[in-house]
Amino acid sequence: MGLIVQKFGGTSVGSVERILNVANRVIQEKENGHDIVVVVSAMGKTTDQLVSLAGEITSKPSKREMDMLLTTGEQVTISLLTMALQERGYEAVSYTGGQAGILTESRHGNARITNIEDDRISNDLAHGRIVVAAGFQGKDENGEITTLGRGGSDTTAVALAAALKADKCDIYTDVTGVYTTDPRYIQGARKLAGISYDEMLELANLGAGVLHPRAVEFAKNYQVALEVRSSMHDERGTLIEEESTLEENLIVKGIAFEDQVTRVSVCGLPNDLSTLSTIFTTLAENGVNVDIIIQSVTDKENASISFSVKTNDLEETIDVLETHKGKIKFKKIESEKGLSKVSIVGSGMVSNPGVAAGMFSVLAKEGIQVKMVSTSEIKVSTVVEQEDMVRAVEALHEAFELSGQKAPVR
Repeated sequence: MGLIVQKFGGTSVGSVERILNVANRVIQEKENGHDIVVVVSAMGKTTDQLVSLAGEITSKPSKREMDMLLTTGEQVTISLLTMALQERGYEAVSYTGGQAGILTESRHGNARITNIEDDRISNDLAHGRIVVAAGFQGKDENGEITTLGRGGSDTTAVALAAALKADKCDIYTDVTGVYTTDPRYIQGARKLAGISYDEMLELANLGAGVLHPRAVEFAKNYQVALEVRSSMHDERGTLIEEESTLEENLIVKGIAFEDQVTRVSVCGLPNDLSTLSTIFTTLAENGVNVDIIIQSVTDKENASISFSVKTNDLEETIDVLETHKGKIKFKKIESEKGLSKVSIVGSGMVSNPGVAAGMFSVLAKEGIQVKMVSTSEIKVSTVVEQEDMVRAVEALHEAFELSGQKAPVR
């Protein structure tokens, strides 16, 4: 007997029928003798519909009022699920994020959790109640409703699991677990039995959408055991923990990829020690996220810096650079759209030199040009043409034996 936090995403609660299915999953664990806290998202496309409604009123809604609007989506779900549990004879209670004690910084639209006051939930659990909490939301020190941004329900579930010292946090989705790569694109993709926090964090940051990076980071910091499972099929999923003893034969655990990448080159920069600090501090202070960075020195006095950004951020990036041209002191800006990022991830790379070389060899054999490279101990990321993205993933997936069909690249 223990405490389990279960999280169900929008697809899993997208209709009354699916909410009743979720109720069955909750009851199954309750009947196994566990205390249960359930975190749910808004039903299906509800959030998108609410955003669309706001757009019919104004093109520039205030962030506070958007938080007021968007949090109603989860409130619908928690009420319906709690009613379903009560109808089956189980004592259950629903809470908004604020009622559940989730405290955040005073920032609308993308707030971070600062603390969780768990007295109310703990009292309910002590009396045998099932607690159903709204994901994606909380309240700040002034009692203002806030939202946690994309993937906020994942973060809510893991944070509650950490605060309540839960034995486990199950993340239920419309897939059966974490795959070696996206099965919607790669036919040979297979479910992993286990993966480490660090590997999952890299995959999440690099484009794998099954878990939000902030949730994985929370789990790692507080050592919360996660399992990604299917809400539609009753089978084991993928266990995420500090050091996974599963899939130890794989040097590379997974391949992540994302499109809509643009390379920005800032040319004619002064070749001095403060250049890197100046340009990236300026971008950071203006909320521009950059990824892969390459510096090249053209002569004793001039340097160029290239970095990648999401294509949607290109216009803002150029505006920031042009606004601060006098401080940064560059001569011109060049950009290249139509790119994508393909990354291999695996803790086995630490003790197996030559993995990056093997990756480049595979891409070269496919005639795929590598435009930018970034590495860490457990990942190698490359920027390639967007039209080559899927072909690159297919070749790497096969070469590193991720489908389990041939000898891996060494």
